[in-house]
Amino acid sequence: MTSQEKLVRIGEVLESLPSLQFRIRLVEDGHEILGYLGGKMRLHRIRILPGDTVRVELNSDKDDRGRIVYREK
Repeated sequence: MTSQEKLVRIGEVLESLPSLQFRIRLVEDGHEILGYLGGKMRLHRIRILPGDTVRVELNSDKDDRGRIVYREK
């Protein structure tokens, strides 16, 4: 596994923070991370609210921050 690979996880938004950042609890292990909106999410102005289920990309080497790439229905 190289450092370029992304891990995709499902999480639930717990809290909305300033600068389009969110506190997210991962469904698999309950670990809390800090997430920020990806480029397409910002471009299309997709709103994320506490309680939403989101798909998050994590770096394989640094797993305390992630990029939100999709809001689940």
